Amino acid sequence: MKQASDIVRKFFEDYERSINASASDSEGSPEVIASRYSDSFMFAGPQGAQVVKKEDFLKALPKRQWFFKTIGLTSSTIQSLEETRLDNNYVMVKAYWNIRFEKEAEQPIVAETSATYILRQEESSLRIVFQLDHQDLMKTAQDLGLLPAKD
Repeated sequence: MKQASDIVRKFFEDYERSINASASDSEGSPEVIASRYSDSFMFAGPQGAQVVKKEDFLKALPKRQWFFKTIGLTSSTIQSLEETRLDNNYVMVKAYWNIRFEKEAEQPIVAETSATYILRQEESSLRIVFQLDHQDLMKTAQDLGLLPAKD
């Protein structure tokens, strides 16, 4: 794997900015975030994999944003990107994130996570067609004491 190209770096800078923007800001609207994804895409994680339609993602995104805000999520910041060009149309990127929670302002909690994305390049734009979260974010929140532990 190599460092990210300019187009990939720009894509993830815009993606990071979109997910960190407040819900009232047009940059953080579900539509802007969803525009980074293909009309249908594969989402996978420790619990399994599923095909997601963008319209369903748009419906679920506000609830997801609200939930993570209620447990103190204040930002998601990309620490590094590793890119592997698969062919002329697809690129695989492993992104390393720091997610910051502030349940109590004087004691922020930062967790390291990572995800692998397959991006489809169409001319000068990229769209996520596959996302693999390497951690279960709900379990991470539980482990950090942000949610009650499951019995």
